[in-house]
Amino acid sequence: MTTSEASGRLVIRGHLISDDRSIGDGAVAFDGDRIAFAGPAAEFETLPEAGSYAGVDVPAGSLLLPGLVDLHCHGAAGGDFASADPAMVRRAVDFLHQAGTTTLLASLVSAPPEAMLEAAGTLAGLAEEGLVEGIHAEGPFLAASRCGAQDPSVLTDPDPGFVDALVAVSRGQLRTMTYAPELADADGLVEQLAQHGVVPSIGHTDADLETTAASLRLAREELASAGFDGFTERPTVTHLFNAMTPPHHRRPGAVTACLEAAATGGAVVELIADGHHLAPETVRAVFALAGPEAVALVTDSMAATGLPDGDYRLGRADVVVRGGEARLAADGRLAGGTATLLEVLRSTVEAGVPLAEAVVSATCVPATVLGLADEVGALHAGFRADLLVLSPDLRLRAVYRRGVELEPNNRAT
Repeated sequence: MTTSEASGRLVIRGHLISDDRSIGDGAVAFDGDRIAFAGPAAEFETLPEAGSYAGVDVPAGSLLLPGLVDLHCHGAAGGDFASADPAMVRRAVDFLHQAGTTTLLASLVSAPPEAMLEAAGTLAGLAEEGLVEGIHAEGPFLAASRCGAQDPSVLTDPDPGFVDALVAVSRGQLRTMTYAPELADADGLVEQLAQHGVVPSIGHTDADLETTAASLRLAREELASAGFDGFTERPTVTHLFNAMTPPHHRRPGAVTACLEAAATGGAVVELIADGHHLAPETVRAVFALAGPEAVALVTDSMAATGLPDGDYRLGRADVVVRGGEARLAADGRLAGGTATLLEVLRSTVEAGVPLAEAVVSATCVPATVLGLADEVGALHAGFRADLLVLSPDLRLRAVYRRGVELEPNNRAT
């Protein structure tokens, strides 16, 4: 049942898994839209106010996880965030919430300036309503040689005027931007983004190791000196491995620079661990090398997410989905994902990553990138009442967002 307001005082018992905690007999209590308690059930029962909370029946063996946080998704359920159609955008957001992604950035693909500005204005309104956490601009300052599913005809070198216009129309809701560090005046772009409170994210790049490493260092310095409360000091890397120079033993490339930065605390790397973009062994190796605290699991989901195989659009590109894999109709290149973040979490565990580590990378790491480490991404008193109830095999049984129980959609169950 979906309700329009928080459900009052509720308590749910199960196996609690959050940040560095695993509590077999745990309890999470909501007081309206906030978590009032998260910890051992025996401890909750000793509280004087425990009797004022209504118990919620869940099947034995249920797992209790924080709501998932996605830094990179382009849509779902037929809705594309690059469109300026509010109804379709809301449809996508509703689907993602009901699939367990309770916090998300809405990602834009590269497009003509007027189209990106119009879409950003629409998304800013949803962010102001609290439906999305902000906007991620994937471009347009990307390398045409590594454009992936991006339209090469609209890619350009950094343009300070366009950045100012995008920041203005986003009304403070632009949170991250993907850029290629080898482009002309990419350093100036990094400085400009940090000054506006926007996290630079390296991606869609043909840069070598030295250029990539230098840009990551600059981004860290600029973020550290930005002076925003709760602001991350780590830049991000847009879908590591995909659309960037791969590692070679004599030409290490951007991937090697990004991995080293992540392993030494200097970056957070996105992984599309959906079974299509990366081999399971690659996912497992990144967790082993960089650690879960430097990995953000993402979906890169497109409008086809939650829908059957068929023909779809990603921005201005025609996309064909077969067996859940999205590829450009024109040349067969991968074109975003069709998995939900819960499905990515499940695939990550199937790849051999321990569940507790995968949960960290799908919750508290992306929350930290967004400056929300004290608000979402973990189960603690005072945090938003965002909670997933899962079966032992990570199937969705219930989802709460801001204390409101949502109806799980068919794709997520």
